[in-house]
Amino acid sequence: MRGVFALVLLVGVGLAGFAVHMAQKYVGQYQLALAQERQARGPSIETVDVFVAKEKMVYGEKLDPEKVVAVAWPKISVPQGAFHAQDALFPNENQRPRFVLRAMEPGEPLMAVKVTAPGEDAGLTSRLAKGMRAFAIRVDVASGVSGFLRPGDRVDVYWTGSAGGSRDEDSRDFTKLIQAAVKLIAIDQSANVDEVKGTVARTVTVSVKPEQVAALAQAQNSGRLSLSLVGAQDDTVAEAIEVDQDKLLGITRSEKVVQARKEERVCTIRTRRGAEVVQIPIPCSD
Repeated sequence: MRGVFALVLLVGVGLAGFAVHMAQKYVGQYQLALAQERQARGPSIETVDVFVAKEKMVYGEKLDPEKVVAVAWPKISVPQGAFHAQDALFPNENQRPRFVLRAMEPGEPLMAVKVTAPGEDAGLTSRLAKGMRAFAIRVDVASGVSGFLRPGDRVDVYWTGSAGGSRDEDSRDFTKLIQAAVKLIAIDQSANVDEVKGTVARTVTVSVKPEQVAALAQAQNSGRLSLSLVGAQDDTVAEAIEVDQDKLLGITRSEKVVQARKEERVCTIRTRRGAEVVQIPIPCSD
């Protein structure tokens, strides 16, 4: 009797183990089939090829094919100006190479604004848009915003000088905004954003239209130019601004005329010196 019980127990244990083995095999086959289906279905996000930097690149460096690689990039977030084909990035087998205009880190997408056109060097001419000209402005620590200017910043240009008649009383000193939000493209002899770090420049170069060049040249030769830094996110348009000494001190024109007349009035007394009568200036009683 005990032998029959032991035999039945042994058979039950064997059947249970076989059932567990079959269940594990079924679950494994299901997971494999599910993984194969997911792989065949492909990614759920649509991607496109975008060329990115394989290594760190700095301003002025020659762009070679071995320094970039094409990666799958989500189509909905492709940067504007990105390169999708090698022929577009390196036309004519890179016979006319491009150069780096902005420092790039590994994995950073290449864009048209970060590299020069084919065959164009990384000099100042590559930063000038069509129809624009480069003009240098003399600055110092005060007029140059204490050395905080960098290529790519925008500044307002103010002129300070005298204008009016030939007589001293007809002329007046004033400060006026003559150019608003002009773009800086170089500080001293450097157009590299990464190299300019808080240096007090002697000249800054701006990108302006030809008629603005004439205005700035005349202003620089007839007075003193000062720069005012415009905020990076500031898109407001500066209005006409002009301040003279009267406006600064709150003096009206009539008050100035009265004051000038008082200054012009001279009181004298006559006295005799021997045979000669002379006039001696004295303070006016009123």
